[in-house]
Amino acid sequence: VQLQASGGGLVQPGGSLRLTCAASGLRLDEYAVGWFRRAPGKERERVSCISRVDGSLHTADSVKGRFTVSRDNAKNTLYLQMTNVKGDDTAIYYCAAGPLCNLLGITGRGAQVTVSS
Repeated sequence: VQLQASGGGLVQPGGSLRLTCAASGLRLDEYAVGWFRRAPGKERERVSCISRVDGSLHTADSVKGRFTVSRDNAKNTLYLQMTNVKGDDTAIYYCAAGPLCNLLGITGRGAQVTVSS
């Protein structure tokens, strides 16, 4: 089982970025899937998640209206579209899967996102 995030980089405040998560060894449509992030000196934060039960989205207030999670079942790939990014969005972003959005225990290598002018 492997989840690997990519697409990170340096982006200016107000800019956009799309993260991609390629999955192998599991079908993303059989799990709750989402993204969490870890910034230096801060606790891990779940950014957004797609429920396995009904496909509903659970998005953190800190990114609501700016970040959108989506899934392409045919490609077995998860995305995180980030818009209007802010300095506080600087973090390592990880994609994850699990039985519930509160139990995203399967994860892998993250992608560094740095927001700076």
